[in-house]
Amino acid sequence: MKFKVVVTPEARDDLYELYDYISEHGSPQRAMAYVERIEKACLSLQTLPNRGMLREDLRPGLRVMGFERWASIAFRVGSDTVAILRILYGGRSAERAFRRSV
Repeated sequence: MKFKVVVTPEARDDLYELYDYISEHGSPQRAMAYVERIEKACLSLQTLPNRGMLREDLRPGLRVMGFERWASIAFRVGSDTVAILRILYGGRSAERAFRRSV
């Protein structure tokens, strides 16, 4: 069974910010190549969605998968979809991104 991969607005914003950062500190070509590799990794969840570390302590059903040492892909697997919730880069942690407000 193939799952449908859906990218949330927050994750899309994360990708735009990441592109801008790498483009500013490197080059637009390098930034685009990196973002495309992240997108490819997200799409790979169509066939093997239950990868990464389960982080029930932060949010029910949350999984976090590392990407090329500096980024993490945070997602949730549903019955037939995988929702990409956030793309965390560098020092951005899942704990801070998914901290529950009290």
